[in-house]
Amino acid sequence: MKQQIPVSCLSAAHASSLAHGYTRTARQAHALRAACLQIAIVAIRSLHVEIVLFPKPGLVSLVDNGSHADMNAALFMRSLFSLRHYFISMAHAGARDMVFGELRVLGMHAEQRMLAATQGVNTHRGAIFALGMLCAAVGYCHAHARSLSAENIRQTLMEQWGNALKMHSIPSSPSPSNGLRVAHLYAVGGAREEAAKGFPAVFEIGLPQILKSLGRNATPSMAQIDALFALMAYMTDTNIYHRGGAGGAMLVKLTAQAFIAQGGTAAPEWQDTACACHRLFVSRHLSPGGAADMLAASWFVFQISASHTR
Repeated sequence: MKQQIPVSCLSAAHASSLAHGYTRTARQAHALRAACLQIAIVAIRSLHVEIVLFPKPGLVSLVDNGSHADMNAALFMRSLFSLRHYFISMAHAGARDMVFGELRVLGMHAEQRMLAATQGVNTHRGAIFALGMLCAAVGYCHAHARSLSAENIRQTLMEQWGNALKMHSIPSSPSPSNGLRVAHLYAVGGAREEAAKGFPAVFEIGLPQILKSLGRNATPSMAQIDALFALMAYMTDTNIYHRGGAGGAMLVKLTAQAFIAQGGTAAPEWQDTACACHRLFVSRHLSPGGAADMLAASWFVFQISASHTR
């Protein structure tokens, strides 16, 4: 065993250098903890944005319960509160280069806490997966001094966990998950396939629409509404297939595409149109929960990437 040299035997310059190195390392660790906390705060706020937004067709809000008899805004708030430590853990895990299997365990524990908080109601399962992985990617970027551009976040996600996510998208055994059952029944992609492709709904639909809407001076809530309708129009949402089958999925896509074609929130009567869409979805018991999860994830990436350009 190599003998350790007492600090007292070191030169003053060497001792000073060691102390400076320790201080720098401690400072870096403190900065990383602060960054991971901030990442989690942005994730929680992004989910809160989705809850309070209105009108959003078929979804739970502060105004009503949408198409859900077993959910309300208070339940979503309890679920949200149960996830606050999870997003910090995922950011730290990403910063420490944890493998996907370890991230998955954190996600499973978060899901258990969510179900305990909601008495078994699935409020945020999709968001736990999507936002959790994005928090890990942002945590990795912080720890490795990579800029927090949307491109870097997506590239980091695929470089670090892309292969594992692709394997995860192939179920190894039958699962009771509604998303997996629907994906198999209708031959459509679900949340796992979305993650395996680097969340194209976020980076190719939701985020670009947010930027486009804000570019024409839309308010944040108007940009979020536009992004939600864009996601409903162009992504595959297994929640819709589960509730309304292929016919329901087509109705959602065509209705959302019509809203966008009319100008979205730039149209004078957009609120009336969105509310009519909400009533239609409620009458058909349709709820685009997958699009809502991707809206929260899109707003998260927007907030994170915007902060690095300030």
